[in-house]
Amino acid sequence: MVIPHPKEVLEIMKSIPYGKTLTLDEIRAKLAKDHNSDIACPMTTGIFVSLAAKAYEEGSVSVSYWRTLKRDGELNSKFPGGIEEHKEKLESEGHIVYAKGKKLFVKDYEKDGRT
Repeated sequence: MVIPHPKEVLEIMKSIPYGKTLTLDEIRAKLAKDHNSDIACPMTTGIFVSLAAKAYEEGSVSVSYWRTLKRDGELNSKFPGGIEEHKEKLESEGHIVYAKGKKLFVKDYEKDGRT
């Protein structure tokens, strides 16, 4: 198992182009592959994604954190501004967001041309 460096996670997040998304699982898979490992730590990867979002909110880093989704294309309620702001930012880039119960998801997230 690889424990990623925060800068590695940030660089992957920065590489997601406008109108595209990646899930945490896809970020972890890329990190594992880059380190010739079978898995990247889900806890530290998730923490570093959250820290990047908070750093953006504070103005200390430029990263389109909203392009990072949870498993199955789910929006992240813990991002700055909560789930509504996450939804607004994704919709502003052309994504369709739908509700499934109380959770929100990006429609066809897995078909949007992975980076």
